[in-house]
Amino acid sequence: MTDPDCLFCKIVTGDIPADIVYENDNVVAFRDINPQAPTHVLVIPRQHIATINNLEAADAETVGNLYWAAKEIAAAEGVAEAGYRVVMNCNAAAGQAVFHIHLHVLGGRDLGWPPG
Repeated sequence: MTDPDCLFCKIVTGDIPADIVYENDNVVAFRDINPQAPTHVLVIPRQHIATINNLEAADAETVGNLYWAAKEIAAAEGVAEAGYRVVMNCNAAAGQAVFHIHLHVLGGRDLGWPPG
C-alpha cells in the first residue's frame, strides 16, 4: 500500500527519481539529497507506514528487512568494518521530515556521541 501524497512512496513507484543504491521486493534504498556523512543512504519499506508509532505487530518483518538492507548497504559502501550508524526518527520533534518510516545509514567518518 502506498500513499499518493508521500514523497517516498513516489520514489518507490518511480514517479520521482532517486539515486537508488539497493532494492529488493521489500525495500528501496537511495542516497540522501542532504548527506550528513560521506555515506548517507535512506532505507525505506515499499509499504507506506508513516511513523514508528504506526507500526503493528505484523510489521515486525518489514522493520527487520530495513535492518537487513542496512547491513548489506554498509558492506557494499565499504563502511561495515570501520563502523556505521543506523537511525530512525519518529515525528517532527525527533527530526522526521518525511512521514514514511526510514532508516538513515551513515558512515565514512567518525560519528560523535551523543548526536545533536
